Amino acid sequence: MITARAAASFEPVGRSVAAARAFVRDTLQGWGFADVVDDAVVLTSELVTNAVVHAGTRAEVLCLRSEDGVRVEVADRYPERELPLQHPGARPYADPDRESGRGLMLCAALATRWGVEYTPTHKQVWFRLDLPDRPVGTRSAGPVVPDGMLPLADTRVRVAVLQIDADDHVSAWNEDAEHIFGHPAEKALGRPVTDLAAWPQTPGTGPGIIEALRLSRWEGSYGIRGADGRIIPVYASHLRVRDAHGEPSVVCLLVHDDERALLQTPVRTPSADPGPFSETRTADPFEAFIGSPAPDDLESLLQRTVERARDMLDADAAFLLLATDDETELEVRATTGLPSTRQRFARVPVEAGTNRFGSARMPAVHDDLTAVPGAVPLLQSTGMRSVVTVPLKVEGRLTGSLGVAAENPGRYTNEEALRLQFAADRIALAVESARLGELERLRRGSLSFLVEASDLLAGTLDRDQTLALMAQMTVPTLATWCAVWTIADQSSEPHLSYVLHEDEERIDGLKALLRRLSPPERTVDPPGARPWPDASRAVGGESVVLPLTARNRVIGMLTLGNPSGEQFRQEILELAEDLSRRAALALDNARLYSERMAISRSLQRSLLPPGSPAIPGIEVEVIYRAAGEGNEVGGDFYDVFPIRDGAYGFAIGDVCGTGPEAAAVTGLARHALRLLAREGLGGPAVLERLNAAILDEGARSRFLTLLYGELHPQPDGGALMKVVCAGHPLPLRLRPDGQVSPAAEPQPLLGVMEDLDLYEETLTLDPGDVLLCVTDGVTERREGTRMLGDDGLSDVLTTCTGLTAGAVASRVLRAVERFAAEPASDDMAILAFRVPEQRTGE
Repeated sequence: MITARAAASFEPVGRSVAAARAFVRDTLQGWGFADVVDDAVVLTSELVTNAVVHAGTRAEVLCLRSEDGVRVEVADRYPERELPLQHPGARPYADPDRESGRGLMLCAALATRWGVEYTPTHKQVWFRLDLPDRPVGTRSAGPVVPDGMLPLADTRVRVAVLQIDADDHVSAWNEDAEHIFGHPAEKALGRPVTDLAAWPQTPGTGPGIIEALRLSRWEGSYGIRGADGRIIPVYASHLRVRDAHGEPSVVCLLVHDDERALLQTPVRTPSADPGPFSETRTADPFEAFIGSPAPDDLESLLQRTVERARDMLDADAAFLLLATDDETELEVRATTGLPSTRQRFARVPVEAGTNRFGSARMPAVHDDLTAVPGAVPLLQSTGMRSVVTVPLKVEGRLTGSLGVAAENPGRYTNEEALRLQFAADRIALAVESARLGELERLRRGSLSFLVEASDLLAGTLDRDQTLALMAQMTVPTLATWCAVWTIADQSSEPHLSYVLHEDEERIDGLKALLRRLSPPERTVDPPGARPWPDASRAVGGESVVLPLTARNRVIGMLTLGNPSGEQFRQEILELAEDLSRRAALALDNARLYSERMAISRSLQRSLLPPGSPAIPGIEVEVIYRAAGEGNEVGGDFYDVFPIRDGAYGFAIGDVCGTGPEAAAVTGLARHALRLLAREGLGGPAVLERLNAAILDEGARSRFLTLLYGELHPQPDGGALMKVVCAGHPLPLRLRPDGQVSPAAEPQPLLGVMEDLDLYEETLTLDPGDVLLCVTDGVTERREGTRMLGDDGLSDVLTTCTGLTAGAVASRVLRAVERFAAEPASDDMAILAFRVPEQRTGE
């Protein structure tokens, strides 16, 4: 049976959608159907959008009330526009890319029943929402209209109060409008008093009408027409209330213009109790509630709010929760009177119950929580029985929830709920402003933190240092302790690689404790931080795990922990997720760099000789320096190796360029020399075949300077040497008397021409003689415009008489290093031979 109806029409403009939402919201709340308001508003918004935006026609909305629910009809003037239905009453096709038909998808998901009706001039979509069965001991909070007259004797303002009952009948309630204005209430003009869509929402309502009058939003589009036809302007406001029997009703307040101004004029008079229900008005609503200006610090503001709310209603406990950005969860931010186990930053869903009545979006009074388990998750196992909760809203958006609780059941009534809602309305804007300020500070701090973290992580390619940086950036900024688990490959078990605690004395104990636990799972589903119950039980407090993912592979896990009594804030977890992504990439880069370096070192070492042989009667010393960080082999090379029958081959060369390309030719030359020399070929033949091999490399070939020779120790002391100097710096011979002279003549270098005319030179090293062979990295050492050169090397060698081969090579190296302040930019190789002098009496 239809007990009430309300209708409105909306033009095909964008703002009509918001107006339609307000119309349905105010209508249903006026009827006392707050339990289904949210669903009805969502469905109406979608259907009106289809009509005025997509169809481009006028939308007509009709709300029909019955005893057990409400029916809302939305009609447009575009009957030819087909709907994506399989058959009448069926669910629409779930095509997420379609812009049309989503309203019907929502109807199928939210409405009890729904349908589509066509006429020659209209298309009408309707849905029905049944009222849910309310849990025992819980009721929706709303103003209760007391029986009898309102206490208006304490105000100087004359107010006509018109009550609109459930059948939309209007009557003067406390005083006859004719007594105040001189004309009966039926003469009121302006928007119809039954048109709920046109009524503004009251910011807050108190237990008395006077405070409600002070806070009301007054509309000036009303008037009363007199018997002479003149219109007396009046201001009107509206309150949604319930009568003594719990039935919904609406009160319309009418005042003269001058009296409306008197009502809204702030009065600053001292008051012993500057609470929200005194007659004192202040500029700061928070100051009116708390009794002092709102602090800038959000935590202090929230804590003072819950303490004042607790005192105001003489409660045993109070709590305040702030909504997340998507308004799906509430985060515990301040409590008083609750056990320490009620953790800060814990989260509870906005829709805490099994129906809309359990939502934090509307006030609610719970007479006994034991009858409604889980209705207020924060109060589970706290001993609290009765509780009243009210939303904090700013411009219609849920920003938080304020509640007070008592240990005794049935402690609170609608009147206390209204007082608390009144206080929440006064402080909501101050709290939201402080919260936004805190979020902005956190955002700026987070950006600065991530920039610094990125710089630090990018500054190292060492795995151990990356692990240490990751932990040090996390503790204590984000967590009390952290541990990093690494995974070598997908088949290996996670390894506990690093542990850090803000108390250094607890690191060893924490490490031993974590090693006894099973490693956290290496999963990325669900993404982001996830709880780690094993660590929470073992260590205490809250523990979370963040996967370290790089290049689509889990390479480890970052675990964070906080002490008991405090949970991780969502902003901290999001910051930790950003850090973990950067740290994972840095850790993987360090791993790849280490692997590449290991491969590079292995390949480079394969190009170096295994070691210099011991030659009887001859001292041999080699010093090799490759230019470039991490290089062990470059374009310069050396070798000393046995050939046959007590003869030894030696070589020192320089490939054009540096780096891997030059090192490749180095390997070719060194191995080819050994192979060819052991085939019994002489020096010229060895170099000619090596020249052909280099030319065969084609575009990869590099020209090569090379000093190659054979060394034959003599039985009576000394050594016979046969050398070929193919474009290489000439070897220098040092006599015992200090004379230095070249020991060979220059010949063409290798890798340039096919036909070479090379020849072999023979020299004898006597006891005390030194033969020094170097690459051009020694002779071409520069300092500005100066160069060491052959003459400079000869001068250094002159000072080496009487020194061993090792001492000669070391002195030459020191001279080269001291010649210039800058590090050497070219490879260097030094090869020194010395024939020891015969001792007297031997």
